[in-house]
Parts: sequence; C-alpha cells; structure tokens
Amino acid sequence: MSGIKLSICIPTYNREAYLRNALEHCETYDFDFPYEIVISDNASTDNTAEVVEEFIARGLPIRLYRRAVNGGPYKNIASSFHHAVGEYSIYLADDDFLIPEGVKAAVAYLDANSDVSACHAPWYLYDEINDRDLTTFYKVDEDIKFGRHDFVEVFQFLFERHIFPEIAIYRSSALRSVWVPRDFCFCFFPYLAHVLDQSGVAFLKQPFYRSVVASKVAPDRSQTGNEEVMVAWDKYRGGLEYFLYMAAKRGKLSTTPEARAIYEEMCKVFTLNRMAVAVRFWAVRKDFIKAYELYTRMALGGMGDHPEVAALRESFPMLVAMQTLAYQVSATAGVDRLILSGMADPALITELLRDVGLPPEIDVTADLDDNDPIGIENTMIFAADMARRETFLERGYKPNMIFIESDLTQHILI
Repeated sequence: MSGIKLSICIPTYNREAYLRNALEHCETYDFDFPYEIVISDNASTDNTAEVVEEFIARGLPIRLYRRAVNGGPYKNIASSFHHAVGEYSIYLADDDFLIPEGVKAAVAYLDANSDVSACHAPWYLYDEINDRDLTTFYKVDEDIKFGRHDFVEVFQFLFERHIFPEIAIYRSSALRSVWVPRDFCFCFFPYLAHVLDQSGVAFLKQPFYRSVVASKVAPDRSQTGNEEVMVAWDKYRGGLEYFLYMAAKRGKLSTTPEARAIYEEMCKVFTLNRMAVAVRFWAVRKDFIKAYELYTRMALGGMGDHPEVAALRESFPMLVAMQTLAYQVSATAGVDRLILSGMADPALITELLRDVGLPPEIDVTADLDDNDPIGIENTMIFAADMARRETFLERGYKPNMIFIESDLTQHILI
C-alpha cells in the first residue's frame, strides 16, 4: 500500500486559470490523513504544466500526467483515476472545490464500513463571486446505506429524490470495474449499478463538494452540466434503464409485464422532470422553438401542467411564431429585407424578432411604399391578413415568401 488515504483526481484541459484557482483552494485543505492530488492534463496547449510546477514548489502533493492527445473528458477522468494510488479516490472538476470537513466525514465513514465502495452525497451549487452556497443538488435526510445488489431499493431512492449520483468518494480498488465507457447512457447511473454489483453504497447527508455556478475566474462562462441537461434527457433515461437491466440480470427485478410497466412509467416520469428543467434553460436562451418541442413531449406524458412550463404556455404561440419567422427569413438565400404589412405595432414585433434571432443585417420596415423599388428577390413579407397577402401576390412577390399569422401558428398546439 502507498500509505496515501485519499487521491484527489483533477482532469484538466487548457484551463490554467481555473486550475490555479482550484489549487489555491487545495492549499487550504487540512486533512488529518495523507493525500495526493493527481492531475491528468488532456494535452493542453496553455501553461498548465507551469501552473502545476508552481504549486508543487509551494508544497502541494501533486503528481502530473499528460495525455499525448485530447481524448475527451471521460478518458481524461479515467486517466486520473488510473494513476491514483490512494485507498480512496474522488473526482474534482478543475473549476469546483471540495469541502474538507465533509470529505473527512466521508472518509471516516468508508473506514468504518468496509462493505461500502462508494459514498455519495448532495453537493452545493456555489456562487463564488458572492461566496455563498445557493442550494444543494438533491437532499438526503440522514445517512443511508444500501447493501450489495440492493438495486430496487436504490432505484426507488433515486426516483423519489430525483438524485443524480455524480459526486462520490470511491474505494479505489472498485474503480477498475466501475469506470468503463458508457456512451448512450448518462454514465453515472451505470457506474452506480457497477458499484452495487460488487459492494454496498452509501448516501450521506453531509455535502463534501461545491459545484461552482458563478465563477470569479470567468463570470460569463456556461456550465457543462447546464449544457448537458438541455439535450441529454434521453441519455438520463438510458442510464436508468441500464441500471434496471443490471438489476434484472442479477435476479433482483421482476420482468413480468406488470413490473415492466411500473418501471417504464418511473423512467418516463424521471425523464420528463429533466425535460422540464431543459424547457426553462432553453427559454432563458430565448430558443422557444426548442422549448416548445420539449413541451409537446411533456404534455403527451401527462406533465403539461408542470410548474416549469405552465408559465410559458400562454406566450408560446407568439414567441414560437416570431422565432419561426426569424428562422424563415434568415434561412432564405438572398433575403435582406422583411416587410411587416398591416401590423398594429411593428416596432414591438421588430424588437421580438431581434430578440429571438433575426440577424441585424436584415432590414425590417413597415408597409411598402408605392414608390419603393419592388425588390422581389430579396424581400420577405409578414402580412396581417389574407387580403394583404393577395395584394403582394398581385405585385409579383413569391407565394412562399409571404407569411400570414396562421402560417406561423397553426402548428403550435397548447
């Protein structure tokens, strides 16, 4: 044995400012056991190596490994775990922080429970700019331990609390058969199943991780986790189904038609709840077409009244219609002008169109002046009624470049 109790595994790529910030936090950790920091550099082209050497000189117990090519984030995480020699290992994103007291409590729990190979815990969403914890990502009322092959009990626990088992301290010996490629599933559900297949797992009440959502290093950055939740709902479902498959193959899950229907519904509900979060994120980005697409799936699944989408339903027709018009204009080769014919408030419509993606180089005008050159090839029209559409057709404008409201709204069914 190496004598090292904990390996803090940090994968990084071209983020020297984030890494410096993370290592400065590591300097404040006062653990009562030996630990190491394992950094796997995914072929960075910045000054990552120099930053690491600086902190080694300052006394941090760092070992640096550099991949020859960038293999993506999951290979890099695996690399850091493979080089870890501590009895326990924890993944630390280079823009997040550990909570030392929580880490010590989790390590003590693992020391006292040799039948457990992974300790999970809620993590804080942390505003580094204002130095405050915003909330925890899921909640655990008290420490709870599940035994080996307790798949059904763990699945019920995940479902009831909407838990994503991303943050854990692992018994390092377990990682060789846990951290394996899973591309069509959200990997942390399979990884939890892999742990359960060989030992017990625990969910602790005390957090030991802070996920930075507002960073001093880059206040305007987007979070990888936020990007994922906007598109990965089917991977979440895939992960849950993988978990249940493991349970069935180990003889812990009934596969009768009745049982399948129950777990199918649970997977659906879990996934739809993640779609609701995605709806909110897409709306914040003012991509209402994508938000509406997700709403249709939620509504069909019985969640049309979910709080995340209820507030949007009344405004969906207008917002989606305006974004659709902006899309049609910008998609059409050679168009550089949009005429708003007969609109009561063309200024408001123009503002909405710009807000949902109409490029600034598209000139927006009210009704065409009789003395204005026709410009048929470069003009699209949004007409207030069919009579105005007919007028533009008589002037020679192309029929599929003249839109009325029903062209944009008839497919938006609330």
